[in-house]
Amino acid sequence: MSRAIFLLHIIALLLGCNHPAGRQQTNQHPGTAGMVRIPSGSLQMGGDNEQAAPDEFPKHEVSINGFWMDETEVTNRQFMEFVEATGYVTIAERPVIWEEMAETLPAGTPKPPDSLLLPGALVFKPTQQPVALEDVSQWWHWTIGANWRQPEGPGSSIADRMDHPVVQVAWDDALAYCQWAGKRLPTEAEWEWAARGGLENRVYPWGNEDVNAGPPKANFWQGLFPWQNDLKDGFFYTAPVKSFPPNGYGLYDMAGNVWEWCSDWYHYHFYADTQARAANTKGPKNSFDPQQPYAAQRTTRGGSFLCNDDYCSGYRNARRMKSSSDTGLSHTGFRCVCELK
Repeated sequence: MSRAIFLLHIIALLLGCNHPAGRQQTNQHPGTAGMVRIPSGSLQMGGDNEQAAPDEFPKHEVSINGFWMDETEVTNRQFMEFVEATGYVTIAERPVIWEEMAETLPAGTPKPPDSLLLPGALVFKPTQQPVALEDVSQWWHWTIGANWRQPEGPGSSIADRMDHPVVQVAWDDALAYCQWAGKRLPTEAEWEWAARGGLENRVYPWGNEDVNAGPPKANFWQGLFPWQNDLKDGFFYTAPVKSFPPNGYGLYDMAGNVWEWCSDWYHYHFYADTQARAANTKGPKNSFDPQQPYAAQRTTRGGSFLCNDDYCSGYRNARRMKSSSDTGLSHTGFRCVCELK
């Protein structure tokens, strides 16, 4: 089965869909405690080395106004405060409505068994031996009962992970948190500008030194993905925020740990569009991915604890990833930004 067919299949059989939030959320006054002031400047946006993917080109210039950004990814502790204050229910915890899901799929897609249409999310599980990397279903498993409180499914807990980034949050969940906090999600251009930390045309937030050289610089997969993790960085799953040195702007975990939602739609060809060069670009007006033409997707940035050079090199500044806005995953979280006042 090709990756494109598999991804379409997993959307049809496994993923939840967008639902309205439970209670009305109340906005808080946007404070800047725990945030870093990111200066204005001119970003050379796009791929920096031979690992760059086609959707990272052409490299182009974008002017960025200054903004505030969370110095860390939003943690389980912070997300719990939001949930307790609002009664918010994440998408992974809500019933799956097939009629809504079917609207995003090709006509005639068969309805999966009702036993699969229960609240849950996608959970990473290592394989038992080396495998070819074309079929992601070998390590991603739809797990009923998985959510931000139980990231690996029933029986798992965040009790000892309150300072780890929250995961199993969909784009819609991240947006709801931002609105409650009086903030917003970063644009893709803002995120890359912040990740570079004042360094121009460098591969990683720390510069050009290979991710595997020297002391651990980020939480990522060392070894043979997705089978054998050598744990040289000390973590198999997520790490507590601030476990690794910050970049030049004082931001932590801009590489590795968890992928971070951005506000933009994902569009494979957007960098060739004139709007990609507009000052403070908000991204494309719609989504397009030739591998998943039926799925409307949002961008994610920064890589995760599952990235390594054999698979995705997601910890590069310019690396782009994407997912549908209703998808929860073991390695996806977010951080917020707000305007300078």
